[in-house]
Amino acid sequence: MGKTKRKIPEQYPITDFLRGQASKIFDKVEKNNTVVIVSKNSKPRNVIISYERYVELAEKGADI
Repeated sequence: MGKTKRKIPEQYPITDFLRGQASKIFDKVEKNNTVVIVSKNSKPRNVIISYERYVELAEKGADI
C-alpha cells in the first residue's frame, strides 16, 4: 500500500558537543526515541540512537 514516511533526523555539529550541549542532545534522543546525526565540517559523521533502540535493532539482527 502506501510507503511509511521517515522522519528526517536532526543534525548537530560536533561543536555543539564541544560547547557543552551533549547532555541536552542525549536527553532529547532518549526522551523522544529519536535519531541524531552528528556532523563535522557540515558532513554527517556519526549517528546517535538510544540504548533501547540499539537493543531493538540488535535483536532484529541488524549489523551494528
